[in-house]
Amino acid sequence: MKLFRLTELRLLAAIAVSLTVLPAVAFAQTDEIQVYDGGIAERGVFNLTWHNNFTPKGSKEPAFPGGLANNRNLNGVTEWAYGVTDWFEAGLYLPLYSISKERGPTINGGKIRLLFAVPHADDRKFFYAANFEFSYNSKHWDNRRYTSEIRPIIGWHLHPVDVIVNPILDNSFYGGFKSLDFAPAVRVAYNLSPKMAVSVEEYADYGPLRDFYTTKEQSHQIFGVFNRSTKFADIEAGIGFGLTSASDKITLKLMLSRDLNAKPSR
Repeated sequence: MKLFRLTELRLLAAIAVSLTVLPAVAFAQTDEIQVYDGGIAERGVFNLTWHNNFTPKGSKEPAFPGGLANNRNLNGVTEWAYGVTDWFEAGLYLPLYSISKERGPTINGGKIRLLFAVPHADDRKFFYAANFEFSYNSKHWDNRRYTSEIRPIIGWHLHPVDVIVNPILDNSFYGGFKSLDFAPAVRVAYNLSPKMAVSVEEYADYGPLRDFYTTKEQSHQIFGVFNRSTKFADIEAGIGFGLTSASDKITLKLMLSRDLNAKPSR
């Protein structure tokens, strides 16, 4: 079975072209810390994922005037997803929120997400996908009101090892292709069992494609991550350490994910 018919390929290409003519914005904050693996909700199934990350030791200066500083911030978002077909999942991030020392609780905006993936990516040795996000941001969250993300996804299930790469391009609705920001994420996981895994993840921000930041200006974080599937939810927890002066020094992340209306397994 082919991934897309010709019309779907044209739609995907049109979305990608429309995004690549928009410039990048470097994000000081993030609502989700996750490497996408191409897995999507089954057709007709709603999935709920609750993202939270806390920075006990982060940047004390905001990335722009009036913005939030990362230090001792709790950021999170509720992600709603729906399996439209076996190759397409639609998602909504709402509400996107923070609890910070300077501002207390705040609502930071929302996002819509379109994920196109090779069917049954979890069962394939080699898999690929593409995710597109469109965001509306509060002024304290980002200095651009509208931003978006292009996230290609490629990976290998090598049993028991998984290798996944997300060469992410961040952008906003101003400027051109030359301002796209390269912020890749990588995951190498070892599956201890079908329901348990440990992994190492790296999240980076190299800066605009036209002119990468210097090494000390780049953000690089290494995470140790633990995954566990239970009857209640899929759990992902990790701790990250910054490798450069521009990185948050310590970040904790927790994700809880559950299918809301899936048929129970026999």
